[in-house]
Amino acid sequence: MRDGREMETPDFRDKKERARWGRKTRAYAVHVLTATGVAFAFLAMASVMGEEVSPRWTFIWLATAVVIDAADGPLARLWNVKLYAARIYGRVIDDIVDYLTFTFIPMMLVWRMGWLPGPDALWVILVMMASLFGFSNATAKQEGEGFFLGFPSYWNVVAFYTGLFVAEYGAAGAYFSLGSTLVLALMTILPVRFIYPNQAPDPWQWPVIFGAVIWLGMMLAMLPTFPSVPAWGGDWFLWASLVYPAFYFGLSFYLDLEGRRVAS
Repeated sequence: MRDGREMETPDFRDKKERARWGRKTRAYAVHVLTATGVAFAFLAMASVMGEEVSPRWTFIWLATAVVIDAADGPLARLWNVKLYAARIYGRVIDDIVDYLTFTFIPMMLVWRMGWLPGPDALWVILVMMASLFGFSNATAKQEGEGFFLGFPSYWNVVAFYTGLFVAEYGAAGAYFSLGSTLVLALMTILPVRFIYPNQAPDPWQWPVIFGAVIWLGMMLAMLPTFPSVPAWGGDWFLWASLVYPAFYFGLSFYLDLEGRRVAS
C-alpha cells in the first residue's frame, strides 16, 4: 500500500505548486494594496500644502485611503496573508498609512485652515502625540472581542466636522470643535473601549456596519460643497449626520460598561 506522497503524479505536484504560488501572489497583492494608501496620503498632503488649500480635494484623497483601509483587512483574512505573505508585516504598513491619513494630514489641514482658536499648533501637536500613543499601544486592537482600546484616532472625521462647524457657526463652531478635540485626545489614551466596526460583537455587527454605510453616504453628500453645508440640506442635514456618531459612541460606552460589569 503506497502512501499519499508516492501516489502524487508530476502533473498533480505541478498543479499543487501553481496553486501555492497563486495564493502567495494574491497575499502579497494585499500588501501592495495596503501600501497604495501612501499615494493618496501624498496627494492629500500636497493639497494641504498647496498655495491655495482645497479642503474638499484633501478629503477626497483621504476618503479614497479609507476605502482601501476598509478593504484590505477583510481581504487579508480571506486570503490568509499571515500564512502566505508572512515576510511582510502588513499591520506595520497599515499603521503607518493610517497614522498619516487618519491623524497627521487631517490635523495639518485643521492647522493650515486655522479652524481651531487659540494656539492652534499646540492643539494639533497634542492630538498627534495622543494618536501616536494610541497607535503604539500593543493592546489597542482587541479584535477577538470586537473593540479598540481608546478613541481609535478617527481624526479625519473630526477634522471634517470641524470644517463644517466653523463654516456654519463661526467662532462658536470653532470653540465647540476645540472642546470636542481635547476630550477625544484625552480619550485616545484612556482605557475606554470603542467598537471595532468590521468586527463588532454580536448582535451589533450588522447594525453598526449598515449605519456606517448610510452615514458615509451622508458625508459624501456634503463633500461637493465642503466646508459649507449644502444649500439643499442646511443645518438639519449636518445635525442629522451626527446621529450615527452619537449611536456609535453611545453603544461603545454601553458595551464597554457591560463588559466591565460581567468581568467583575
